[in-house]
Amino acid sequence: MNPFVYEPPSGPLSIIHEDDDVVLVDKPSGLLSVPGKSPDHKDCLESRMRRTYPEILLVHRLDHPTSGLMVFARNAKAQRHLGLQFEKRQLKKSYIARVNGRVAGDTGHINLPLICDWPNRPRQIVCFDNGKSSQTDWEVIERETKATRLCLYPKTGRSHQLRVHCLAIGHPILGDRFYGDENAANRLQLHAATLEFRHPTGGAWNHYSSPCPF
Repeated sequence: MNPFVYEPPSGPLSIIHEDDDVVLVDKPSGLLSVPGKSPDHKDCLESRMRRTYPEILLVHRLDHPTSGLMVFARNAKAQRHLGLQFEKRQLKKSYIARVNGRVAGDTGHINLPLICDWPNRPRQIVCFDNGKSSQTDWEVIERETKATRLCLYPKTGRSHQLRVHCLAIGHPILGDRFYGDENAANRLQLHAATLEFRHPTGGAWNHYSSPCPF
């Protein structure tokens, strides 16, 4: 595994939607969601968003190499409302992933408990004794010669869940420096494509999408 070098992308952010309660943004791959511990890792999506929306409050995160939809709250009420939806698994999310090899079957369900591999953190591992319940549904979108494009539907929200689950079924995500071959693609081939939740004001279901960049 190559040493980690933080070189966040430049350029304007793509705002998908904004109203009085929420802002949805398309996070680029290679940008941290929140500041890291090192002074060199302070540049992140949250800090960039605050330049335009100083009032925003964090609701969730995406891994540094993952791209796609993130929602920020614009007030404490909206943050609590969205936070409870994440906690109670009421939101609907989908990810697009390109994985190594040709996946057999068209759909499937992965139920493998995960725990942090503490000596090698932030890596996660499957552990049936002490791991937390982790479930992912998947379906094939397209088969390539040596890869498969999947739509992933996480039913839980564990750290690195999709990356470890794909590895566990024998098809690591392309470009994954922790669980696969990082040289197989120019970035982690994982994108948060859709997000659906009840709006903090009124409770109506809102659906948002982001085009996959790979």
